[in-house]
Amino acid sequence: METDPSLSSSMYNAKKHYSSLFSLPSYEKSLLYTAAICIVGASLAAYISSGSVLSLVLGSIFFVVTTSTDLVISKVVLREDPIFILRRTAATSFVGWLIWLAVMVLGAVLGLFFDSMSWTKFVLLGFAAILTLRSLVVMATSESTLWRQVIAVLLQPVLCIVAFLTFLWGISGGLGLGGLSFIVLAPIISFGAVYLFLGSIDRLGKPYGLASMPLFKAFMLNWTTGLNAPLEKHLEAMGENADIDVALLKFEGAKPKAAIIVPQVHPGPFKNIGSSLLPSMLKSCFEEKVGGVACTPLGILGHELDLASQAQNQRIVSKVISSAKFSAGLDLASPFVRVTDGVAIASCQIFGDMAFLSFSLAPKTTEDMPQELGRLVREEVKKYGLKHAMVVNAHNCLDVVVDTEEHVEELGRAAVKCLEQVAQLARNPFRVGAATVLPKEFTLKQGMGTGGITAIVVEVEKQKTLYIVIDGNNMIPHLREKILAALAAEGFAQSEVFTTDTHAVSALSTGSQGYHPVGEAMDHERLIKYIKKAAEKAVANLEDAKAGCVEFVVPQVRVIGEERLDAITTLVDKAIVRAKKAAPIVFGVEGLLLIVLLLLLL
Repeated sequence: METDPSLSSSMYNAKKHYSSLFSLPSYEKSLLYTAAICIVGASLAAYISSGSVLSLVLGSIFFVVTTSTDLVISKVVLREDPIFILRRTAATSFVGWLIWLAVMVLGAVLGLFFDSMSWTKFVLLGFAAILTLRSLVVMATSESTLWRQVIAVLLQPVLCIVAFLTFLWGISGGLGLGGLSFIVLAPIISFGAVYLFLGSIDRLGKPYGLASMPLFKAFMLNWTTGLNAPLEKHLEAMGENADIDVALLKFEGAKPKAAIIVPQVHPGPFKNIGSSLLPSMLKSCFEEKVGGVACTPLGILGHELDLASQAQNQRIVSKVISSAKFSAGLDLASPFVRVTDGVAIASCQIFGDMAFLSFSLAPKTTEDMPQELGRLVREEVKKYGLKHAMVVNAHNCLDVVVDTEEHVEELGRAAVKCLEQVAQLARNPFRVGAATVLPKEFTLKQGMGTGGITAIVVEVEKQKTLYIVIDGNNMIPHLREKILAALAAEGFAQSEVFTTDTHAVSALSTGSQGYHPVGEAMDHERLIKYIKKAAEKAVANLEDAKAGCVEFVVPQVRVIGEERLDAITTLVDKAIVRAKKAAPIVFGVEGLLLIVLLLLLL
């Protein structure tokens, strides 16, 4: 099944919004900023407008009220909501105070030139504004009951208005019935505006049979807290069943030596959702249960085969472990052969009755490839009496231009030529060495998955071939070539670099892609140093080896599915576009209504 171009387009449109994500300040910073705004900013604005000495005390009261209510909201009112920990609750209050202070200052300045009521009116407008902000944040993300949401929205702003009434307006004659009426009506108007805004977004999901807001809340829960179960529950319900093909190539010496595992599963869609963690999970579990060094390069497929949940990951892992209990008996291997056709690169090595073939377009973009290429190779190997084929997408270059589809014919021709050449070569006994290095300074945010860097060395006659598998999502242009040149200088006649395409590194950074390809946020010299270290360790344990290959199917695995994934990603893009269009209208009308109400009441 070839990935529909519309799916690639919708995936890109959704992915580009990763740049809209933002980071919240720490609790300590939020506390410091809020203290400065309340004690200094709000106090001065109040003093300028009222001239009352008590204005200087008012800011301290605001700060105490804010910190106290943040604690009550996070620990009591919304204690069941993992999103509303103290840090995020405090950050919400800080942003609210930032808005309120700006409105206060504007009111204070205007009050110097116009009537004294300008300050009062702007303070009340600021009150309404932060009610709207808090309503939007809480209603869009909280799974708590409605009454808890209402308390979380009202508690801090209402107590602050009470402080205004008690320590300032009470001295100057109070607000009167009109002002008090506005304080009562403002929450109703704010809740109504937010309800209309979120409702307009939620209705977008109906044509796709999706509930937009529950899906959004589950996404936010994952983004902010890392919890994957709520979102995966939706993905499981929306998904479809598929039979998953898996190819396993195992090398044995005196004991299990190395394994290359290629499930026809795309390691996405992002972060810790679905099969994003599958490459590192397979590696660690295989090494623990079977032994040796394992790696999981990407197969020939796209996002149409993202798994729906961790439970589905475990099904794949369990089947791989149980299927690995066989003895490797293939004792002959061919040399490594590489063929190019246009910009397409095909590399192949034969182990007994099995061909291990990989594709790359580097230094042009090498992204997900259509499954038809895998089928072509599997049909072609039969012509040479081979029983098995493991076909891998090196996934080792990401440039601005993504035109993989335009080079499918070149890739096919390169594969045919490569198989023809390698099949004619003599096969001899071989040796294998393997090692993994886990660079501590390269994190998920920098583009390195927990599987680290794996090196497998295959020596046939005098040719040493090195396979490097990096647990990351693609690589920056020309890094592959830099790595291969460095390895050639170390005596490796042929090498290839692969990435696992793990999406565990995705949705962690705020760049245009939502992740860093390998090398974009890493020091290249240190990366190459680690690769050399892995290669040296692999060479150090070279020993006579035999290979074994098995191909099997994991039946009825729950995948998100191309149609549903296209619907979800399209909905993400449409929801953000709708939000950008609806926000000025809904909240603009709300603002005008509040201004008119103020003018009528005060």
